[in-house]
Amino acid sequence: MMPAETMSKEERSKNYKHLLKAMSPYYGQIALSAVFIVVSTVLAVLAPQWLSKLTDEIMDHAATQSIDLKRIMNIAIVLIVFYASNAILNYLSNFIMTTITQKYTKKVRGQISRKINRIPLKYYDSHQYGDTLSVITNDVDTVGSSIQQAASMFISSICLLTGVLIAMFVTCWQMALTTLLIVPLMMIMLVILTKFAMPQFRKRQQYLGELEGKVEENFTGQTVIKAFDAGERKGAEFETANKNMKGAMFKAQAISGVMQPLMSFVSYFAYAAVCVVGGLLMNAGDIVTYGTITAFLVYVNLFQSPMSQMAQAMNSLQMAAASAGRVYEFLGEEELYDESGKTRKLLGADGREHIRGEVEFKNVHFGYTPEKIIIPDFSAKVKPGMKVAIVGPTGAGKTTIVNLLMRFYEVSGGDITIDGVSIKDMPREEVHDIFGMVLQDTWMFEGTMRENILFSKTGVSDERLKEICKEAGIWHYVRTLPGGLDYVLENEASVSGGQKQLITIARAMAENAPLLILDEATSNVDTRTEELIQKSMDKLAEGRTSFVIAHRLSTIKNADLILVMKDGNIIEQGTHDELIERNGFYAGLYNSQFAGE
Repeated sequence: MMPAETMSKEERSKNYKHLLKAMSPYYGQIALSAVFIVVSTVLAVLAPQWLSKLTDEIMDHAATQSIDLKRIMNIAIVLIVFYASNAILNYLSNFIMTTITQKYTKKVRGQISRKINRIPLKYYDSHQYGDTLSVITNDVDTVGSSIQQAASMFISSICLLTGVLIAMFVTCWQMALTTLLIVPLMMIMLVILTKFAMPQFRKRQQYLGELEGKVEENFTGQTVIKAFDAGERKGAEFETANKNMKGAMFKAQAISGVMQPLMSFVSYFAYAAVCVVGGLLMNAGDIVTYGTITAFLVYVNLFQSPMSQMAQAMNSLQMAAASAGRVYEFLGEEELYDESGKTRKLLGADGREHIRGEVEFKNVHFGYTPEKIIIPDFSAKVKPGMKVAIVGPTGAGKTTIVNLLMRFYEVSGGDITIDGVSIKDMPREEVHDIFGMVLQDTWMFEGTMRENILFSKTGVSDERLKEICKEAGIWHYVRTLPGGLDYVLENEASVSGGQKQLITIARAMAENAPLLILDEATSNVDTRTEELIQKSMDKLAEGRTSFVIAHRLSTIKNADLILVMKDGNIIEQGTHDELIERNGFYAGLYNSQFAGE
């Protein structure tokens, strides 16, 4: 994400345009809210005039004790109606704006959720999950709340400022001019405070994303952190991020916190000035009354309020712009190109009727970045029904080949075909449906055991599901759970690594796809379980073209073809016995694993 403090005026303007466009469906409701604010403001401006009448009525007749209580009561009722109506209209306005912002934030979160499913995996290679999470939660909330505050404050401030100025000049232009003397002082203070506070608020959003990234990293990596006694170092990294967050937030709040005391000081100065000028005018003749001075004191309070509110509105808009920049930067990220115009090439209504399983890699060239080429020139042809093992040292490109086969990434050059059809010509959904997949990194979802095994698969009977569990070697474990297949997995940590792997293998069995990919599928199970799983995998692979990535070479001895990779190239290929007989790179890998046996 772009650091918030580097946002230029052009970028800020662009973000404002994004926000205006996003809010366009709600212009009608915003207009209604504005009407309520205008009427509320009119009532707030008229109320001091009635308060002036009330004051004069009391002051004029207090000495003679001839106060007209009925008139006093009538004026008081009018004031109560004015202020009650003002409160109700303000509530209705706020209710409308709250409804609008909640609809907007819900809509944006939906857009982000859909965007996540359309972003290529390469995006996550360069972005922290915590930072993306911060966009979805904090930034979207900040945009919504800031828009609500800014819109309400701007409309009410402009209306109130205009109304109060008109009322003051109509009532007494001399005291009105006296009150206006505080405006330059207020404006200078607001500009200075805004200039210093806003960069800190923008930094806060950036540091918040970094902080959440650290929290996510530390939480998910607790086992590794504890195993390597890295708690102190990771804690120090968190403290650094936390300190940055605290510093930016403290500076922002400390600077903006000065605003209210300064405004209060200016207001008290204005109160004193109005009282002095009012007293002089009263001595000069019947220019003003006690009621006029009372009304002006209220107007001074009302006058300084929109000034500070406009400053707060500017703060809110700045925060909204900073957060909106991160939100719309994410929404503007490159997407997987639209394939709605593509038709399925191989899969029939039964899901596998037209799949023979011939896979060919033709001079495949790929790099995660143009500067870092992982696969320079990879070619291989796999016949239908073959079990193909891909082996090699770490970083050889084994998992990359699988990612390209599944179209998680697009090849930079060359082609991959299935039954003679380029995977580029197939919709991604068809490619994904062709393959069943078991990864080294398991993932459990909150839900029942049944839901975790079937996942997106429908139409599987309980009997078939029971058979799948037995074939995957997970049935004994399932039977021990309260509720069996209906046991709810609320906490992933309650399932061991081996059991998770068995569940994901059962998930692939339930999918019953015509081709199979096993990426280190037995890496997290013990030797006994590995043997059980290997038998199940052999049964699952019958009649299917299967690709097996393995570090444990004992699991792929029965493979029909072993591709030995190094630096993205195939350096050897053949069966296990053939490769051992050649006494090459594969034989060296195999012998190093079983040297002690």
